Amino acid sequence: MINRLGQVMLYVNNQDEAVKFWTEKVGFKVISDEDNGQGLRWIEIAPTNEFGTSIVLHNKELISKMQPELNLGTPSLMFFSNDLDQLYADLSKQNVTVGEMVTMPSGRVFNFADSENNYFAVLEKK
Repeated sequence: MINRLGQVMLYVNNQDEAVKFWTEKVGFKVISDEDNGQGLRWIEIAPTNEFGTSIVLHNKELISKMQPELNLGTPSLMFFSNDLDQLYADLSKQNVTVGEMVTMPSGRVFNFADSENNYFAVLEKK
């Protein structure tokens, strides 16, 4: 039986730039930075105030060579925030590309782009 979603794999072109984006602009924390000594490196990141599901940043080029059958596209991720207006303002101040704030039946939501122009959404959950 599956108990919960543990990690989301995010395949990126530049792991160091991705870590910089997620930690400096979004406020995530690096949980671990591992290297198998043969060129395979993975970095686990998560929001600083919750350690439920984390994101693991993998080198897209290396993974595509190791497992060409994998879908390396960006997953559609929905984050939750209890202060959507503050998060929107903070990301905007950091020059992060943010979309328009939209009201959906489930609540207010906006999207933002990382340093590789992958888009993610944030839903207000109080």
